Amino acid sequence: MPHKLDKTDVAIIKSLMKDGRKSFREISRELSISTPTIKSRYQRLVNLGLIKSVSPIIDMKKIDKKIHKQISEDSVIKTPESHIQTGLAVNVNCDYCDGEITSQPKVLKFGRYERFFCCTSCRTLYKDKYGGRINSLSKQNLEK
Repeated sequence: MPHKLDKTDVAIIKSLMKDGRKSFREISRELSISTPTIKSRYQRLVNLGLIKSVSPIIDMKKIDKKIHKQISEDSVIKTPESHIQTGLAVNVNCDYCDGEITSQPKVLKFGRYERFFCCTSCRTLYKDKYGGRINSLSKQNLEK
């Protein structure tokens, strides 16, 4: 007899489709359902064969094309879109001014997030603009 999905199963799947990196706790808070229930429902969906894997979606536009051509074929992982190899360079843009980061990025870590900036000025301006949200996310992370 086929298993019928209920609204909890569908909500879990939809939540994971938005961001497959979410923890069971994050999903439980989002859906107002206990963490053990989320975990057991997820495991059941895996055991049923409905959820086969939680896989990354690679943004191939971020790969530096010059470096991609220089790397040997022995470290290639085939994906439907292209080849992913060790040593590829990922182009990073400043999270404040959207300019290309050409040197070592200035990093701001808060909660489970990291933001990258081209200079300390952009990092400071970003902190000034989003300070309230940064503090809120940092506090939420400490409570977990």
